[in-house]
Amino acid sequence: MTMSKFKLYQHSIIPQGDNVPHLPILVMLVMLVIFSLTRIALGIYTGAALVDWHLWLGILAKGLWFDLSVIAILIALICLYEAALPNEWRASRWHGLLRRIFLWFVIALLLFGAVSEAVFWIEFSTRFNFIAVDYLLYTHEVISNIRESYPVGWILAGIGVTAAGIMWLLHHRVHEIDAAPISRASRLILLAIALAAPVLSILVSSVDQMEGSENAYADELSGNGLFTLVAAMRRNELDYDKFYQTMPQAEADAWLKQLGVKRPPLDNPQPSPDILANLRTTPLSATPFNQRPRNVVLISMESVSAAFLGAYGATSGWTPNMDQLAREGMKFERVFATGTRTVRGLEALSLGTPPVPGQAIVRRPNNEHLATIGEILKLQNYSTFFFYGGYGYFDNMNAYYSGNNYQVIDRTDFPEESVMFENAWGVADEALFDNTFATLDKEFQHNRPFFAQIMTTSNHRPYTYPAGRIDIPSPGGRAGGVKYTDYAIGKFIKDAKTKPWFKETLFVIVADHCASVAGKSKLPIENYHIPLIFYAPALLKPGTFSPMVSQIDLAPTIIDVLGKKGADLYFGRSFYELGKNLERVFISNYQELGYYRNGLLTILSPKKKAASFNVNPKTYATTPTMLDEQGLKEAIAYYQTASRAFKKGALRAPGL
Repeated sequence: MTMSKFKLYQHSIIPQGDNVPHLPILVMLVMLVIFSLTRIALGIYTGAALVDWHLWLGILAKGLWFDLSVIAILIALICLYEAALPNEWRASRWHGLLRRIFLWFVIALLLFGAVSEAVFWIEFSTRFNFIAVDYLLYTHEVISNIRESYPVGWILAGIGVTAAGIMWLLHHRVHEIDAAPISRASRLILLAIALAAPVLSILVSSVDQMEGSENAYADELSGNGLFTLVAAMRRNELDYDKFYQTMPQAEADAWLKQLGVKRPPLDNPQPSPDILANLRTTPLSATPFNQRPRNVVLISMESVSAAFLGAYGATSGWTPNMDQLAREGMKFERVFATGTRTVRGLEALSLGTPPVPGQAIVRRPNNEHLATIGEILKLQNYSTFFFYGGYGYFDNMNAYYSGNNYQVIDRTDFPEESVMFENAWGVADEALFDNTFATLDKEFQHNRPFFAQIMTTSNHRPYTYPAGRIDIPSPGGRAGGVKYTDYAIGKFIKDAKTKPWFKETLFVIVADHCASVAGKSKLPIENYHIPLIFYAPALLKPGTFSPMVSQIDLAPTIIDVLGKKGADLYFGRSFYELGKNLERVFISNYQELGYYRNGLLTILSPKKKAASFNVNPKTYATTPTMLDEQGLKEAIAYYQTASRAFKKGALRAPGL
């Protein structure tokens, strides 16, 4: 396109005349082009197999709606400036230079946003959401991770050059706009737009309008990243009673009693210290153990899906050590994580409660001295620990665990010489494991039983690890991250076998969540399927546990296995509790709350919506069906009561 033709094209799409706000229209067109190209690029990356072509008309139409909603707010400041700018300044050379620098910066910022969305989409397959909001709070880890994962310098340079190229194309049009004086009528139009457009956008647009295609990818593509980011900031905390279906609490309690939940009622928020003495214990004969373990080491693995392990059918060969541990220990076939992030997994594993909507309890205020497994075992003379290879202030882990009677040992406590490798997220997993031995050996020497939870970090972008450990060079992507974590766990168990406390210890190997939860449905069940292995060769014969269980069931199970009191303080139910296994699980993102039982998935959503889906027992594919009243009642009973229990203090440990 020649320059004269380009100028003619500009004149054809931007109306002329001094009563039209020229510059805002030009900026609006630039924004629309960048937003639209971002949407199309993300769709092409996702692929036609996941986003059918017939969905694209709806994606683009809704996308235009959300783009205009964002533009209506962003353009307001430019309109105000244009309305106030004196005409004698407009044509001045100094103002023209400042104008071009400003527009270059705006375009570069928009391009930076597009690249950021691409990076976020590659990782999570969604527009910006509450995860992005959380990451804004932890800039050190996030920025370091990005610098280690991507050529940031080249990307920024490319953004700057591209923005400069766009400015070169627009140079003559901007000059013509500056040369034309603005009349009083035009200033009034600009002022009216600046005042009315944002208000109108806020009133008529909602993030809920993204939904409706019955394809989660299509719904996400139709959105706008800036729009969803602001929506996530507003909805980061969701009050269950305000946004979800409810029932009288007495009815909810009756449903839970029928489902075997024995925890204290909500009207007794601070149970007396002697409540533990009155609680049951499960007889050893009801468990597969020939002797009760004295100690428990729980390894919660970062982002390891069951689909990665050969023990669960994978053929990749990434997990030879865990596959062997599964053969020699107890493998749990159908275990499902409650959420999509580490904090949600930590909440489930420590507190045994269904995922409350919005932010995980780990990151909420007033979350100290809850009936966590650490707190309950501490009351029964256990030493309790939380080991983390990163900085424990991330996601409020230090405050949560120390506030619940765990001794927290993180990256800052490791001797420098013990760390052979580290990246943005933490030390190498083998360094983390090696540093746990000194603490556990000391507890054994003082004849104190211990419960230790160890949180790994290596299976996380940038997927870097020490050289020479596995046959995939670092950085090895997801394959390398999983295989290195497997190597480190295998080394840890091998080294633990030399310890005098090994034969009395149960090793629990479980994931915090899956590597990805993206799918065509909002809650794709198969992407919540995580591995769980019990390993204690002196105490437990090899075997397989087939019933479907939830991540929240692990805390009461560990207490049961140890023969201690307190398993009845949880919403979760011990695997070995006498009676029929419920075979129900809880899955969620930060808004949708899923309850899967009897082949049906019930989903509770904001605005008091609910839906039911039939679930294929082999593929876990879901198809919409009529709302199941029993599933709905059970789901409400669990989620409503869990949310209210935290608010009322009914999740606190006895006497605390």
